Amino acid sequence: MKRVFFCACILIGLLSSCTSDDEGYSQIDNTNFYALTVGNQWVYKNYGFNFSTQEYVDTGIIDSVSIIGTETIDSKDYYKFRIFTSGNDDGIPLYNLNGERFELLRDSLGYLVYDDGTIKYTKNNFSSRLLSSNDWGNVYEQLIALDHEITVEAGTFNSSYAQRFVILENGEQAAGMDHIYYADGYGLIYDTVSFVSQENPMVVRRLDSYFVQN
Repeated sequence: MKRVFFCACILIGLLSSCTSDDEGYSQIDNTNFYALTVGNQWVYKNYGFNFSTQEYVDTGIIDSVSIIGTETIDSKDYYKFRIFTSGNDDGIPLYNLNGERFELLRDSLGYLVYDDGTIKYTKNNFSSRLLSSNDWGNVYEQLIALDHEITVEAGTFNSSYAQRFVILENGEQAAGMDHIYYADGYGLIYDTVSFVSQENPMVVRRLDSYFVQN
């Protein structure tokens, strides 16, 4: 089988300051689950899996995002994300390529939706969702838990947790699996990029710092 990889999701941020309480546990009580506010900023560091040490090492690749404005399309308001990647000087395809790109996203009844109608994430639907069909298998994503604590460089967050996985053409689930965490009022906290045939994700991206206002 070819070493096919599938991405979790790529929502990434600009340098900012991280805030947390004395115990390192971060929490915001509001209804802006995805932190869709103009001016919000995040920074994510990318860590690559080392087969020799079985550990994840800092690659020096940084993904940054800021919400720079809004756009109205078909009477629906979308938030415009500016995403900038640096440090991927070799153009490794497992990571975002260096440079700038943009995404338009909105919250539609708990679904984080692109301007073309594609669903990026859901915070309230536990059904498995087909993402793509391929000759080697189908890629699905499924929300697993709403209350999953995760600790990253930016702090400890009480997060929703989703898995992205592949059902092979023979009906079996592939070894590879991606993991996605979103925290209420903070947005994306952690995600991975995996090969279908490898149990350990090849890339782990973790929130390093942020500035969020609601």
